[in-house]
Amino acid sequence: MKIIVADRISEHGIKLLAEPGWQVVQPAAGALARELNEADALVVRSATRVTDELLSHAPKLRVIGRAGVGVDNIDLEAATRRGVLVMNTPGGNAPSVAEHALALMLSMARSIPQLNASMHAGKWEKSGSAGAELRAKTLGLVGLGRVGAEVARRARALEMRVLAYDPYVSAERAAEWGAELVPLADLLGQADYISLHTALSPATERMINAETLKQMKPGARLVNAARGELVDEAALADALRSKHLAGAALDVFAVEPPVDSPLLQMSNVIATPHVGGSTAEAQEEVGVQIAQQVREYLQDGTLRNSVNLPPIPPEQYRRLRPYLDLAERLASLVAQAAPFPARRLRLACAGEPAELGTRVLRSAALAGVLNAVLDEHVNLVNANARATERGLDIQESKRPRERGIADVVEIATYSAGDGKRQEFSASGTILYGTTPRLLQINGIACEAPLEGTLLVMRNRDVPGVIGQVGTALGAQGLNIATFALGRREAALGAEALAIVQLDGEVSEAVLPRLRSIPNVMEARIVRLPRATAAIASPAT
Repeated sequence: MKIIVADRISEHGIKLLAEPGWQVVQPAAGALARELNEADALVVRSATRVTDELLSHAPKLRVIGRAGVGVDNIDLEAATRRGVLVMNTPGGNAPSVAEHALALMLSMARSIPQLNASMHAGKWEKSGSAGAELRAKTLGLVGLGRVGAEVARRARALEMRVLAYDPYVSAERAAEWGAELVPLADLLGQADYISLHTALSPATERMINAETLKQMKPGARLVNAARGELVDEAALADALRSKHLAGAALDVFAVEPPVDSPLLQMSNVIATPHVGGSTAEAQEEVGVQIAQQVREYLQDGTLRNSVNLPPIPPEQYRRLRPYLDLAERLASLVAQAAPFPARRLRLACAGEPAELGTRVLRSAALAGVLNAVLDEHVNLVNANARATERGLDIQESKRPRERGIADVVEIATYSAGDGKRQEFSASGTILYGTTPRLLQINGIACEAPLEGTLLVMRNRDVPGVIGQVGTALGAQGLNIATFALGRREAALGAEALAIVQLDGEVSEAVLPRLRSIPNVMEARIVRLPRATAAIASPAT
C-alpha cells in the first residue's frame, strides 16, 4: 500500500499511516505526479491542487484525504468520475474558531487592542479605561452548529446567558449545549453580544443589515468569525458611527483581504485576518483525523466524512442521476418557500424513481434542505447523519406508476408545534431525460422550471393581479423569463399560484412591494442552481 502525503500534516498522523507493509511518501517539489503512479491514497491540505490532469497520473488511487474542511482545491467531479473517494475533516477546527470568537468578545469588553497599542506608544492610560465583564451578559448565537455549540459551552462557563437562533436545531438539543432557542428578533433585541455561526446561503446573505441592526439592543457588540457575506458592511459601519452598536470584532470579510473598508478605520472595530481556525492544535487535530480516516478506509472500507458519492452501480446511477437532481431541487424549493422551517419531510416517489430506490433519493432531499443552513457541504453520503444531528426527520413512500406523468417525485414538509399542522408540498418530474420540471405546489398544478431565481406567489384569482405583479417587477428593473400560472378551482377569488422565473440579481427588497398588492396572499424568493447539479457518475 502506497500513501502520498503531499502537504505537511502532524507527525502523529504520519505514524498512523505507517502500517506494516505500507509505504508513506512525502514527495519532493515537482515529484508528486510521478509518485502518484502507484499510489493508493493521497493526503493533502490546501496547498496542493488535485486537478483532473494530476489524477490522470494516479490510475490506482482509491482515496483522497483532505486535512481540513474545504475541498475547493480538489476536482470532485474528476475524482468521482475516476472512482476516487474524497474525505475531509469537518469540525476539526471548531474549538479553535469558538475560542477565537470568545477572544474577540473579551478583547472588546476590555479594550485590549487599544490598551496594548497605548502601552507600546509609551503611555499609561489607566484612568478612563474601565472595561466590562462578560459574566451575566447575554450572548446571542446566530447558528448552533459545531462552532456555535462550542461557543455556547464556553460562554456558559463564563456565566453568560446564552440565546440561540437556529430553525434546524431542536430546543432539547440546544438545551444540552446550554442555550435557549428564541426567534431571531428576540435574540437581536436582548443580546449584549451577537456572534454569527451560520452558513452562507440566499437566506442568510447580508442577514445583518440596516433593518436587523436597528433591532439590536443599543450598545450591543457584533462578532463575526463565520462568513463575511453574512454582514452588510456599509450598514454595520453606519451603526458603529452612530454609536447604536458599541463595537464589532471581525475575523472574516465579504472581500478578503478587505479593500478600502471603512471598518478598518474605526476605533471600535477589532479585525483579524481570517485566522479563527489557524491554531497548532487545530492543524494537529485535522492531520490525525484524516490519517485515521484514510487508514480505516484502506483497511476495511470504512467510510467517514466522504464528500462525494457512495458506491452505486454505474447503470443504476445513470438512470437515478436526474431524479437525485430533481429531489434536491424540490427539497430546496420547499425549504425556501414554506412559511415555516422544514423540520419534518415526506418523500413520495412513483414510477422509475420508486423502482430505483428511495434510499439515495432520501439523501438527496435531505441535502437540498440542509445545504441552505450548514457551513459544510452536505451530499448523499453525509446527509442522513447531518439530518439526525439537526433533528430533521423524513418519511418515505412509494406508489405504482399512474396514468399521465408516471415518474414523479414529491417533497412535503410539515410545521412543528402543538397548533394545527400545516403542510407545504411540491412535486416534479424529469422531461427529455435530464430536465427537472415542477408540476405542482400544494396541490395546485403549475408546470415551471426548477432553476434560477423563482418568485413563488399565492394570490386570489381575480382580474388585474398578474398585471400589477408585472408592473411591480418592471419598476424594480426585473425581467421576467417565464411566468407559469395555476389555480385550485375555476372560480372567481379561488386560490391561485404563480411561479415567475426572473433574470439577473433579485433582492428580497422586492417582496414587500409584491405583498402589498391587493389579493396577493404570499410571495417568496427561491434561488436554485442554474445548471444541472454537479453529481458525477462513478467510474465504469
